[in-house]
Amino acid sequence: MEHQHNNPKHCPVTATLDLIGGKYKPLILWYLTKGTTRFGELKRSIPQATTKMLTQQLRELEKDKLVNRKVYPIVPPKVEYSLTDFGRSIGKIMQEMYNWGHKYLTKQGIEVDCNMYKR
Repeated sequence: MEHQHNNPKHCPVTATLDLIGGKYKPLILWYLTKGTTRFGELKRSIPQATTKMLTQQLRELEKDKLVNRKVYPIVPPKVEYSLTDFGRSIGKIMQEMYNWGHKYLTKQGIEVDCNMYKR
């Protein structure tokens, strides 16, 4: 019986995109490469994300062990997010994706308007 090599769950590119794909995950990861960030700071940095969507994306990144969540037992609660060691390893990939996308958009005559560098 011939073995087929087309299981998308076994493809490294698909696995990477599954982890970092999501409406706001790339932006969240990008901001967290700059250091530990509170939820409110992320919300201000990504204003188009609803609180519910931002929370959902952060929980998925935490579940996938890309992001740490630290809750301080104070009132009002203080929650900080940071990248795990595994999460930090995506930084160079994110930078290359930005560079590649920038070249692509420029060649298409599209003005780059991305809040990845607005912080």
